[in-house]
Amino acid sequence: MTTSTLSAQTIGKELLDRYETVIGLEVHCQLLTESKLFAADVNRFGTEPNTNVSPLTLALPGTLPKLNKKALEYAVRMGLACGSTISRHTIFDRKNYFYPDLPKGYQISQDKAPICVGGGIAVATKGNEGTSTERLIRFHHIHLEEDAGKSVHDGSDTETLLDYNRAGTPLIEMVSEPDLRSAEETGTYVTEIRRLVRYLDICDGNMEEGSLRCDVNVSVRPVGTLAYGTKVEVKNMNSIRNIMRAVEYEWRRQVALLENGGTITQETRMFDAETGQTYGMRVKETMNDYRYFPDPDLCPVVLSDAWLDEIKSRMPALPHELREKFTTSYGIPAYDAVVLTETKEVAIYFEEVCAHTQHYKSASNWLMGTIKSYLNETGHDIGTLPVTPPVLAQLIELVEDGTLSISTATQKAFPALLAEPGRSPRELAEANNWLQNRNTSELETLVEEVLSAMPDKVAAFQKGKKGLMGLFVGEVMKKSGGTADPQLVNQLLQKKL
Repeated sequence: MTTSTLSAQTIGKELLDRYETVIGLEVHCQLLTESKLFAADVNRFGTEPNTNVSPLTLALPGTLPKLNKKALEYAVRMGLACGSTISRHTIFDRKNYFYPDLPKGYQISQDKAPICVGGGIAVATKGNEGTSTERLIRFHHIHLEEDAGKSVHDGSDTETLLDYNRAGTPLIEMVSEPDLRSAEETGTYVTEIRRLVRYLDICDGNMEEGSLRCDVNVSVRPVGTLAYGTKVEVKNMNSIRNIMRAVEYEWRRQVALLENGGTITQETRMFDAETGQTYGMRVKETMNDYRYFPDPDLCPVVLSDAWLDEIKSRMPALPHELREKFTTSYGIPAYDAVVLTETKEVAIYFEEVCAHTQHYKSASNWLMGTIKSYLNETGHDIGTLPVTPPVLAQLIELVEDGTLSISTATQKAFPALLAEPGRSPRELAEANNWLQNRNTSELETLVEEVLSAMPDKVAAFQKGKKGLMGLFVGEVMKKSGGTADPQLVNQLLQKKL
């Protein structure tokens, strides 16, 4: 194969490994405020087109913006969670560009004085031998701005419909430094951001609805060099899987282009989810094209010490804080802690269970096993689980003190509690004769009956066939109608044999 035939699809690993991918993200996060950033219009997804609008959203003459204080607070929350420096004095700027879904002809954003500066998100990266380490992906800044409306093409070749419901929706844009180095790392980074905004209750993180989306900047450079290559921007990605696919494709496309003797053009590209490829849309604008200047209709914003302290006092526990708490206070493995903090709701449920039992590892096992399987199969979330944390704690206690076997608890008692959430685990177990028989004298009789009926098996066991223990336990369990405590049966068999 000659270099002139190289493409994103045909380029080999040996050539790819000569280059390093450099990735930076601009993550846009719609804020969960009741109203828009500078208007009183309702901020709600899914309503009829052009119903959440007002003269201000439509940019009619004489209308003036007024800042939504809650949106400012949400931006500060994100900055505090990420270790950013909160700007105590900030302003809003006009970013000038024309789109049909932007009625004013400019977007109110922040240029010179963003609300948050610095900080970052820690992501886990995998080493060559399966090891995992955390690395901080730095933020350049976080700024507040308003969203544009939406152009709807509806399959028409000649007409574009405009929906202004989204125009003016408050956004924070998180601009990273070019610290990411792979598609996998980029996916982990966006996942962590989505988890964090949900913990903070500032965004629902629904990428399919566009409330969390991002622009991906990708460049490549020869391994070992420090100078950055020419970057391209892939716009409006709203799926973590597709973000990773776009990064992978751009890496291969750019390396192939350079190896063919071509040059990278700084441009904006779109991603085609069906083909897994990007395609050029327009040459990238420069900052000068936007002609930023301070918005004359909005006053500077000054954050007081008292208000900042108030926001800090209401910050929730964050995922990394809960992971540390779960491993130290509850003694569960680090892997369990990661799984249990994937969503805030599961983390809260786990802590509520632990308030009613000290068998923390068992609580973790239930949530990661039986309960997770039930939620996955039914499509429910833990907020609608009929079994409350105190009831699950009661069920755990019955298993741990030997009253119920774990198989009976998971296969019979738990489904029964789902169907009759008002009853207690012990009540259900007694009513259905599920309680384990721990009467030693009764079980000793059953053990003697089983061993007497299988003298040849006993002799074989005593000569070294220790695998027969399972047979003996099973026979005793059958004789007890499944009510015998298998651990006690095992102990009695060991003693007799």
